[in-house]
Amino acid sequence: MPEATGGSAKGGVRGRTLAEVYRRFGEADGVKLSPLYARMAIALSESPEALRVIENAPPRRRHPTVILAALHDLALSGQAPDLAAAFASANATAATSAAVGVVGVGVVERVGELVLEVGAGRKVRADEGGRHAVLYPAVAEVARRVGATSVGLIDVGRSAGLNLTVDRVGISYDNGQSLGDSSSAVQVSASVVGDGPVPQRAMPQVAARVVVDVDPVDVTDVDEARWLRACVPPDQVERLARLEAELALAEAAPPMLVRGGVVDVLPEAIASVPDDVLPVVITTWALSGLDLEGRLRFLQRLDEAATRRPVAWVSVEGVGVAPGMPTFGDRRASGHSIVGLGVFDHASLQATAVGRCWLRGEMLAWLADS
Repeated sequence: MPEATGGSAKGGVRGRTLAEVYRRFGEADGVKLSPLYARMAIALSESPEALRVIENAPPRRRHPTVILAALHDLALSGQAPDLAAAFASANATAATSAAVGVVGVGVVERVGELVLEVGAGRKVRADEGGRHAVLYPAVAEVARRVGATSVGLIDVGRSAGLNLTVDRVGISYDNGQSLGDSSSAVQVSASVVGDGPVPQRAMPQVAARVVVDVDPVDVTDVDEARWLRACVPPDQVERLARLEAELALAEAAPPMLVRGGVVDVLPEAIASVPDDVLPVVITTWALSGLDLEGRLRFLQRLDEAATRRPVAWVSVEGVGVAPGMPTFGDRRASGHSIVGLGVFDHASLQATAVGRCWLRGEMLAWLADS
């Protein structure tokens, strides 16, 4: 296998050369992510010139997912027209052949500095949306329990805030139930596990939308929105189409962005919700990024904010990750997540587990009486 001059252990991961990292990605992880990206990664692993360019990036920016997303960004921005044409080709075989055999490696070699510039300081933002089938009934139910007719949604840790369009999407479940707007451009589906029906309660009015993240994405910014698109491999056509529709919804009602660590800025985010509106803090697989102390401080911030009015929490986290949230007695690492509802009111917390979900919300078991 050809290696770059700089293809030493320092260019790779855990002792592997950079060439080995790219080939391993192409033969294993990349196949699940994108067949096109898998083949491009293998081609890059065989190009000493391309590997030398990639090694100029900081270690955390050399991973195939970052470089491939940067290539996609260049294609979307018009700076790599040949690559864009290959990606846009209706003939998948021809597109793959062109991208891997001619353009994919060639772009890195010709405009390597641009690739590194695009990827520098950015992280691959995957799995931003698609949680509506779980969140819609959960938000509607927690609002019912408080008696709220309007809510302010505060999305923690999902940088683009695509969860915040949950009131404007259509949802269909495989048991024949449906929720939301059947005419929306964003339609999602989910499987229902077990006999328990999903509550049919309508979403209350959404009076505020807030994103809390250390690096939030402004969906109205052309470059930032394009980077979100670039993080989806070009051969995932359905996923890209859904992202386009979700971005259009988000751009029509852009959220307020609160930048910073969740524990530090959560009070500011909650305070931004009008006084007569129920703040609903949403965490979807976000708390696992905090240590136990951080999670407990997160809980404390919610409690402190509830001295003047109730504050609700919709939690979709792995078993045992969300402090204070019941788990049906399930064991950690059980392969599913717990859907929990919490209501903070005058230094008290009422927390209830209402369901389980799998596959990031594509499968749902609603287990609470509503």
